[in-house]
Amino acid sequence: MTGQAAGTIWPSAYPPAAEPVLTWRLRDVAELPAVRAQVRASLSRPGLADLLDRLVLALDEMASNALRHGGGEVRAALRTTGDAYLLEVTDQAAQKPPAPAVDRDPSLGGLGLYLIAELAAAHGWYADAGAKHVWALLRR
Repeated sequence: MTGQAAGTIWPSAYPPAAEPVLTWRLRDVAELPAVRAQVRASLSRPGLADLLDRLVLALDEMASNALRHGGGEVRAALRTTGDAYLLEVTDQAAQKPPAPAVDRDPSLGGLGLYLIAELAAAHGWYADAGAKHVWALLRR
């Protein structure tokens, strides 16, 4: 994949309007197991197992990226639209857009953004008030 193609996988775009479900302030990746457990406990319903797995995976990838590479205060939110869940993670690296790994051995990591793009019906990022917002929309 070329650098140009990698840049287009995470377009600059605003997410759709959505109602809050859960929010977190995160300081360390060690907090992510509790976040995953809270999502599973809050959304566990018959017939949602596959969607729940995809939501947890996408949120975990997005939040860990922000904590490892973003800097500053990291916030994560799970919201709902009429037919989807919206995940949004914010960090203080407004000048650093999401950058999928290019020409890297997969065993070295860096494939999370590609994975999220595959799981999501829509995704993007935007900068606002000194913060970077990365989002993904997963249909129910």
